[in-house]
Amino acid sequence: MPTFDVVSEVDVQELRNAVDQARRELSTRFDFKGTDSNVELKENEIELESASEDRLRAVAQVLEEKLVRRKVSLKVLTYGKVEEATKGRARQHVALNVGISDEKAREIGKFLKSLSIKGVQHQVQGTQLRVSGKKRDDLQAAIQAMREHDFGIPLQFANFRD
Repeated sequence: MPTFDVVSEVDVQELRNAVDQARRELSTRFDFKGTDSNVELKENEIELESASEDRLRAVAQVLEEKLVRRKVSLKVLTYGKVEEATKGRARQHVALNVGISDEKAREIGKFLKSLSIKGVQHQVQGTQLRVSGKKRDDLQAAIQAMREHDFGIPLQFANFRD
């Protein structure tokens, strides 16, 4: 029986490269001189810091440009609220959405059922979803439909087996 896995992952190396490029650009751009703006990659989040909220939004924009250039989906980012840091500075935590939550897995499952493709079934396996079907063409149609629908998280399709 043909199967494939639906996963939501981020290429950590590309993410690290984008953060490094953003940090380098912040240190060289004229409009960021004296603001001590910083982008730092932590375990499951990115921390943005700058002199003011306006500069913080500009830092976020620089980061997004670098992520897009490296083909990392912006759906992976969830911006937290802007906090006040020491000496009147602004800080913002950006969470990284990795893996498919139970809620999103149920949403994807309902979507697959609503397609009413005969013989296509799904099964939640931790942070991924295994989809199986009787025909390879049915699974390819399911993949195409999921690509066209926006679930709010980046989806990849792996382990397609016949």
